[in-house]
Amino acid sequence: MLDNVKSSYILKIFFSFVDEKRKLKLVKYNKNLQQKIDISISYFIHFKSKYIIYKSKGKGKEYDYGHDLIFEGEYVNGERNGKGREYNDDGNLKFEGEYLKGKRNGKGKEYNDDGKLNFEGEFFEDKKLIGVQYDKKGNIIQEYNNLNGKGKEYDANGNLKFEGEYLNGKRNGKGKEYYGESKLKFEGEYLYDLRNGKGKEYGENGELIFEGEYLNDKKWKGKGYDKFNNIIYELNNGYGLIKEYYDNGKLRIEGEYVNGERNGKGKEYSVNGKFLFEGEFLNGKIHGKGKVYYNDELRYEGEYLYGHNTKGKFYYNGKLEYEGELRYGRKWNGKGYDEKGNIIYELINGTGKVKEYDAYGKLDFEGEYLNGKRNGKGKEYWGGKLDFEGEYLNHKRNGKGKEYYDGKLVFEGEYLNDEKNGKGKEFYDNGNLEFEGEYVNGERNGNGKEYNYDGKLEFEYLNGNRIRKMKRILKW
Repeated sequence: MLDNVKSSYILKIFFSFVDEKRKLKLVKYNKNLQQKIDISISYFIHFKSKYIIYKSKGKGKEYDYGHDLIFEGEYVNGERNGKGREYNDDGNLKFEGEYLKGKRNGKGKEYNDDGKLNFEGEFFEDKKLIGVQYDKKGNIIQEYNNLNGKGKEYDANGNLKFEGEYLNGKRNGKGKEYYGESKLKFEGEYLYDLRNGKGKEYGENGELIFEGEYLNDKKWKGKGYDKFNNIIYELNNGYGLIKEYYDNGKLRIEGEYVNGERNGKGKEYSVNGKFLFEGEFLNGKIHGKGKVYYNDELRYEGEYLYGHNTKGKFYYNGKLEYEGELRYGRKWNGKGYDEKGNIIYELINGTGKVKEYDAYGKLDFEGEYLNGKRNGKGKEYWGGKLDFEGEYLNHKRNGKGKEYYDGKLVFEGEYLNDEKNGKGKEFYDNGNLEFEGEYVNGERNGNGKEYNYDGKLEFEYLNGNRIRKMKRILKW
């Protein structure tokens, strides 16, 4: 942050104690030593002797880990409130306008990466409500009027997503939804942003897949069709047997519907027709007994509670791999087995040493677990070959570790939350050192040295700046 301050200003940063809480105080003076800004900052990051301010009271600025300015403006209670500006990775203006509780609310302007105006108008909770969108030549290509009356919505690529009627900023009345490239997805009636009333639903190839009535976004009364326009199911007051198909005509799901949702027994299939799941549903979620398959081979059978498996057995290559309790899908209280049926580990309250396998039955991870997550030392494998070995915290790489590719060491160093952070070394496939230095969020950042394939020093990095290492040649 200090690097970005103009020479005509003096920036002082110091700590003060307010209400027994440590706060950062930012005071800025002009060249005549007249105070210009005085901000008490409660939220900050201390990184390499620099302070990256990301939330504050009053006026403030946000920086990313590369010290690039990403926002400047007004704050209230640690959130963006009032006027502000956002910037992209290149430092160009991305948005300028008004904010409320951290979201764009009120008048604002959006800009393309090249700095040209893309949209100007009014926003509500980050959504465009009223305004005009321009192309790169400055021509009006879209108009928004989403508060009351007719309006349109577009996705991030500028494709039409919805057109229809609004009331108080929500879809109310008749409207149409689209897939990408303006393909019709649904046409019918809405109430408070949800499908309510008569409507028709279409597949990506334009075929009718359902026609009838909806209630709060749920199919309620009507008929479903296959791609040949044959009736395949019928719903009455949200009840019936239902079948849905992929675009290639393969069956996707079949089962019982109650109150417009999957309730009762049901089955799911992959796009190539392979069996994926069979079991019980409650209010659209797996609940009760169920079985999971991979390429028609049983991989899990057990109990579910509102979408989470709680107790059951895991199989690989037809052999029992684990049986016991699970918590949010993680092994918790149970035993693991090898291919011969021998117990190879036991977990108590998610704690112990474990082995995990991939979908092909090959070892995926082995190491220590604490509270159902990877904690401590462990090893990861890819296709049966060692991919990583090191330390974990809360299921992520944290601490020292080594990465491998095809059995060869390619990196060793420090990690934080699955990213390279701190000191580290990279290696060529011949084992020679490629780079040694500092990393931030997986990227080289800070001081370091870079070597060529033969191991000779070529570049040095100083505070992230690359400096070529030159040799002085003397001629006699």
